[in-house]
Amino acid sequence: MASMKVTTYPDATSFLAVTRRELEKNEAANSLILSICRRLLEQPDWLEESPYLATVAREQGPVPAAMMTPPHNIVLAPLGEDSAAAVPPLVASLRAGGWQVPGVLAPKEVAQPFAEAWSAAGGAYELHMAQRLYELRGVEIPEGTAPGMLRQGTAADFELVLAWSRAFFEEALGEADLERVRPMVEQRIGAGDFFLWEDGEAVSMAMRTRPAGRGISVTAVYTPPEQRRKGYATACVAALSRQLLASGYEYCTLYTDLANPTSNDIYYQIGYRPVADFDAHRFTD
Repeated sequence: MASMKVTTYPDATSFLAVTRRELEKNEAANSLILSICRRLLEQPDWLEESPYLATVAREQGPVPAAMMTPPHNIVLAPLGEDSAAAVPPLVASLRAGGWQVPGVLAPKEVAQPFAEAWSAAGGAYELHMAQRLYELRGVEIPEGTAPGMLRQGTAADFELVLAWSRAFFEEALGEADLERVRPMVEQRIGAGDFFLWEDGEAVSMAMRTRPAGRGISVTAVYTPPEQRRKGYATACVAALSRQLLASGYEYCTLYTDLANPTSNDIYYQIGYRPVADFDAHRFTD
């Protein structure tokens, strides 16, 4: 195959002008990139640094390859049969631009080749998390699986949601930078994105996030240890997903840690079905 050329874009508008049609062919799998682009369009001052947005040219047209919003990992779109050929020029483009890449989140078939190519110049990488992306188009579990009701979080819930968010990031990601979590919780509670399952008191939470075209994601699903194994998380996610579909979204997505079989089983019971497997690798000097 002839060498592939990387093209970078100064903003989400120019990037989407070239990639939107291709990305939307598999909107759920590309929902992370599409939702970040949407936020860049709606909040142009969101980032302190410019994002990295790139495609890789092939005979049939450009592959919508990569996005990075510092200081977060680079995200790669599914590259299909062109995965192996697209990685080296992409890494070369990032190196030439002096980009600092802390890690990669990508479909399984391209994540490790990218990690290997990036680390070839020095340093190492490790698998941080093997994830599965799920999509739901109809809630299958009946209401009433656990006592209680869903309600939207308010400013009065801030300290509780902050503590649970820190615990979620510590458990799910192995890290909880309070300086980053606090403003996120403030902004998301203000936007009405946090939801609590209440059974006499708040016992579980989930958050809506990343609207992208016809879909939206659910994340930050957390139940404190003393309230687990009572069906609260299942009821919370099911109710929130049902509400999001009723509001006009065609589907909901969420990512799970494949090392946690319990959560994967819960989401499958609700009606979430696998779309693709993604790996998150961390890079070290």
